[in-house]
Amino acid sequence: MSNLMKVQDGCVVSMDYTLHVDGELVDTSSGRAPLEFLQGAGNIIPGLEDELYEMAVGESKKVVVAPVDGYGEFDSEAVVEVPREEFPPEIPLEVGVELQVTDESGNPMLARITAVTDDLVVLDFNHPLAGKELHFDVKIVGLRDATDEEMEHGHAHDEEHHH
Repeated sequence: MSNLMKVQDGCVVSMDYTLHVDGELVDTSSGRAPLEFLQGAGNIIPGLEDELYEMAVGESKKVVVAPVDGYGEFDSEAVVEVPREEFPPEIPLEVGVELQVTDESGNPMLARITAVTDDLVVLDFNHPLAGKELHFDVKIVGLRDATDEEMEHGHAHDEEHHH
């Protein structure tokens, strides 16, 4: 593969990254395999994907992603109060506990308990990073053309490491 290759739609990018939010490390590929994804297919958040075009292997970049291009704005309507007696006794009603609940259509949704009173439990259905500015440090560590199959499926296939 030529070293002149740059990130563009239809290539599979291998990327090392760290993500800081509010000055804290939230996620990193350090100590793991790089993140591999198909550029242009929306495999990663749009605000990050847009910034990777034209980067070459070995290049690093700092990317700041606004909430609207990341995990969305914080939606106050996604915070709901539920009567405490609706919770089964085996669920620990503590701030920070994550629960999977189903909406009326039966779709699983993740909620976090953000407050507990004697009568009410407050559930937050926002993504934990909603409303947050995302600070990425990224480094492109590999680039290759996607295979026809990958293009068809819209994501990278990891042939070498079967988990």
